Order: sequence, then C-alpha cells, then structure tokens
Amino acid sequence: MTKPTRTGMIGLGAMGLPMAGHQKRHGFEACGCDVSPEAQKRAREAGIIDYDTPAEVGAHSDVVIVMVATDDQVIDVVVKSGLLDTMKPGSVIAIASSVAPATCQELEKLCAQHKIGLLDTPVVLGQEACNEGTMVTFVGGTEEAYSYAEPALSPFSSKVLYVGKSGSGQLTKTLNNMLLWACMSANYEALSFAKATGADVPKLIEALKYSSGANWSLSRWGKSTGKWAEKDMDHALELAQEAKTPVPLAALVDQLMKGMNQQKMLDLLK
Repeated sequence: MTKPTRTGMIGLGAMGLPMAGHQKRHGFEACGCDVSPEAQKRAREAGIIDYDTPAEVGAHSDVVIVMVATDDQVIDVVVKSGLLDTMKPGSVIAIASSVAPATCQELEKLCAQHKIGLLDTPVVLGQEACNEGTMVTFVGGTEEAYSYAEPALSPFSSKVLYVGKSGSGQLTKTLNNMLLWACMSANYEALSFAKATGADVPKLIEALKYSSGANWSLSRWGKSTGKWAEKDMDHALELAQEAKTPVPLAALVDQLMKGMNQQKMLDLLK
C-alpha cells in the first residue's frame, strides 16, 4: 500500500487551518476549502492550496479531513458535495469533527460503496495543542483505513490511537469529555469555596498540582473556555439514553456547565 502524499482539509477555521499547516510542514501537499472567504485567504497566506468546493479538494487528496461544526454539516460534506465522486478508490475520509457515532457508521457504509475508507478521528486537548501539533487523535474504523491514513494524522498529533470499529473514536472522545467537564465543574466549586474563605487561589492551584486531586483542567485553569460543553454533554446523554445506562453525574454536570464560562473561571484567579 502506497503512503498518502496529498491531504485535504474541509473546514479551515481555528482548528482546521493549523492542522493543515502541520501537514504541510511535514511534507504533505496540503489543500483545503472553507465557506468563509476570510478563512480561504488565511489558508493561502499559510501556503495551503485553496479550492472552492469539497469535490475539488477530494480530487487532489489521498486523505481528506473534515473539520466542521455539526453532524448535518459533516453529512452535507460527505454526501451532498460531490466529494465521493472525485476521490479515488482506496483514499480515506477522516471525520475530525465531534459527531454522533451513528453518523460515522452510516457514512462508512456509504463510502464503502465507493471503495473509499471512512474513519472517525476526533481530537482532544484543545486549541493550544492544535496550534502546537500535540493533540491526541482517537481513531475508529477499519484497521486498513487507519494504517493508510495514520501518516496524515500524525503531523498534528502527539499520539494517534486506534480504538476500534467505526464510531469508537467518537465514543472515546465523548467519555473523555464527560470526565473533563466533571473535573471542571468540581474544580470551579472547590476554587469558589477557597476564594470565599480568602485563600490565594493561584497558590492553591499550584499546590494542588502535586496532590491526589490534581487533574488536567486544574493545571490549566482559566485557559479552557468551556465552549463546547453543552454539545459534548448532549452527545453523552443521548448515547447513555440509547444504551439505557443511568448517568446521573453527567446529567448534573450538564446543568452546572450551562452556568459556567471562561470569565467566571478567570475571576477566581484575581
């Protein structure tokens, strides 16, 4: 099996553009498209070949990564844009967006009819890691598609982890996010209590980094925005309902995160 040399990024926003940039710096011929003319302009300035449509991106790519906002947008890109008609057999589409596992499973079946692989490849660790090329990428799908696409996922990843069949990458990210938002809610409650008692919160955080209560969210308090918490928890609760599994803590975290934002987290450091 030949290695991919050409990559495409559909969605050149805050995450997609740095990801494409890392691919270019690692020797890939990187192209992409976006609905925003401003995003297209930034991509050109970064040396990314820009095309007007996903179909054009597909025609010039061995691995196409989709980084858009919603399930509906992912479906539009894969099903309605002409992408499948221009990609060569044996190429791979990687869904980096956070979407439902069922969406990826249905799209995998459709892509297979065109002899195109489809992986779900959601990423974690946030914008800073994206900019630095140190995200962790979870991969679900066939091992054959994973083996082919892995070199195109590595440039923006500190680790690329194959976790199983189609949808497994999305499930893994959902579980990660359940734990992330639970930690963030607990951190906010504990630090709010500490501030009310007059504690020096920054010094307290520094001390807690070395304790049994240490966690990733606490170590970078104030950097996270909580921006996607509602979407993430909606996915988690929907999957739990489908699995008929009670998740009372997740339901509470869902409500707590609705009242949290980055400014409130930063205020605790003052």
